[in-house]
Amino acid sequence: MLYRLFRGFFRLLFTLFFRWEVKGTEYIPQEGPVVICCNHISNFDPPLLGSSIQRPIRFMAKEELFRVPILSFFIRSFGAFSVSRGGQDKRALKTALALLKNGEVLGIYPEGTRSKTGELGKAHSGAAFIALRGKAVVIPAAVVGPYRLFRPLRIVFGPPVDLQMYQGSKWNSEMMQEVTDKIMDRIQAILEKNRT
Repeated sequence: MLYRLFRGFFRLLFTLFFRWEVKGTEYIPQEGPVVICCNHISNFDPPLLGSSIQRPIRFMAKEELFRVPILSFFIRSFGAFSVSRGGQDKRALKTALALLKNGEVLGIYPEGTRSKTGELGKAHSGAAFIALRGKAVVIPAAVVGPYRLFRPLRIVFGPPVDLQMYQGSKWNSEMMQEVTDKIMDRIQAILEKNRT
């Protein structure tokens, strides 16, 4: 209930104060486990992404945000769960895989932090591992900003990244890097195609 309320609020916000455009939602499966991998340029990215599609999206958010009582309430209501940065958080990983097993949608920012330049940064391989382990459809997405009042702001989704060839293989760090690069290349291609 609260998720739908917040989604409606942010949809109104982005419609009134930005020239908000959403493209490519037809690529998102209507059911089953999905991992949406997106670039990260602003703290508004999660509500922007969550407001753009009909299916609820769950997000990983740095654990520091959950220490602020009011903020914690809002981000939990918008589907976030905490992750400890700077190391492998097995609890967050277990939560992410459980969500995918339940057929939910997980939003991940492979860079792990916001880009200060608007350009894609170096990505971590966690998103690739979660997507493969969770047998999820991977949808690349890009926020084409910047966030400026009454200026164009786009969220664009691309066709699924084909990871079928990796399923059943013996996973190692090199393969995870290859999958990560494949995902990031698709995000970069969306950015380049949709920038004005």
